[in-house]
Amino acid sequence: MVTSIFVNLPTSDLDRAKKFYEGLGWQINPLFTDENAACVVIDENLFLMILTREFFSTFTDKPIVDPGSALQVETAFSRDSREEVDQILAKAVAAGGTEHRDVQDYGFMYARDFEDPDGNLFSALWMDPVAAEIGPDAFMAKQEPGA
Repeated sequence: MVTSIFVNLPTSDLDRAKKFYEGLGWQINPLFTDENAACVVIDENLFLMILTREFFSTFTDKPIVDPGSALQVETAFSRDSREEVDQILAKAVAAGGTEHRDVQDYGFMYARDFEDPDGNLFSALWMDPVAAEIGPDAFMAKQEPGA
C-alpha cells in the first residue's frame, strides 16, 4: 500500500476555503467532503483536509490555534520549475490568498510563500535536480570557482 499524507487544517469558512483551493487548480473529492470538512486533492497521494474549527476540535483536547495569528505548521510542496512556483503563487493571490514574504532565491532553490484566506502558510518551491540529488552544500561547493 502506498502511503498517503493528509494535512489537516482549520478554517473559519469552509466554502471560502474550497473556492480558494480550487482556484489553485486542486480538486475537491466529494466522497470525503460535507458541511464539516473538504478533502482537497493536491496530488495522487497528497491531500489537505480542510476542517471547520468546530469539527477540527473534536479530534483533540488541545486548543486549535488561529492560523491568522499563530503558526503551527508550514506546508511545503515542490513544483517542477521556477515558473510553476510563480504560477501557483499568482493563483493563490488571485483566489484570495496573500503572499507571505518576498521570493527566496538561493540559486539551487527557489521558493514563494503564501497564506490561504485563513492564514494557513504554504511554501511552493523548486530545487535544482542536481542539488536535490547531492545536497545543497555539495551543490554549492561545485559552483565555486576552481571546484
